[in-house]
Order: sequence, then structure tokens, then C-alpha cells
Amino acid sequence: MVFEPKIVGFCCSSCSYAAADLAGKDRVGYPSNIRIIRLPCGGKVDVMHILRAFEMGADGVFVAACKDGRCSYLDGNTHAKRRVNTLKEHLRVIGLGESRLEIFQVEAAGVSFARLVEEFTAKIKELGENPLKGR
Repeated sequence: MVFEPKIVGFCCSSCSYAAADLAGKDRVGYPSNIRIIRLPCGGKVDVMHILRAFEMGADGVFVAACKDGRCSYLDGNTHAKRRVNTLKEHLRVIGLGESRLEIFQVEAAGVSFARLVEEFTAKIKELGENPLKGR
């Protein structure tokens, strides 16, 4: 049986959610195993949201925020980057691995969004299942 990772993506409404929507409208394929959670801003994602996704069985999680200088909330993307990078270190310490969490800065372009999530899915496939599943 081929391993298909469960991936959760927290996407800001302004850029990355719009990019995911455009990918669908333009029929640009990206993996169907990704579950997107729409946020008003990438900076609104809380560490507990990310940890809960892993606890519920996600093999990988990404936060997709606006590019620098494009955030509708001025610096929400900076907050998201800082939060994700801090949490990556904690994930390494607890044995989950920092590679299972990623931050993307995305413009509202379906093709670039699809490419990023395809690359992330391939990386998670290489890592295999969430080692904390079933504990």
C-alpha cells in the first residue's frame, strides 16, 4: 500500500488561500491529501493549532502566509515565520522532526502554490508517517 501523507495547511485569506483557489479554478493539480484551513492572516495561526493537527494525525503541517511587504495586516507574516521557526525547534526536541512543519510565503498565484505543496508532500512522503501517531 502506498503511503499518502495527511497534510494540514493553514492559509491566509489574502494570498495563499486565494492561490489555492486559483489553482483549483485553473485546474492546476496539487495533491488531494491536503486539508486547508483558512485564516484571516497567517499571523493568526497559534502554536496550539499546529500541535493539535499533529496530535490528530497529520504527517505534515504548513503555514502559508503572504510575502514580505504584502501582508494585509502589515506584519502578520513576520509573526507567522517567527512562531513556526520557534516551534520547529521544539518539534525536533520531542522527536517529531522539524521537517514536518514548514512556512511558505506565497503570492496569489495558483501554479506557485501547487508547486510548493507538491514539493512539501514529496518531502513528507520520504519522512513517512508521523512517528507520534497512535501514542
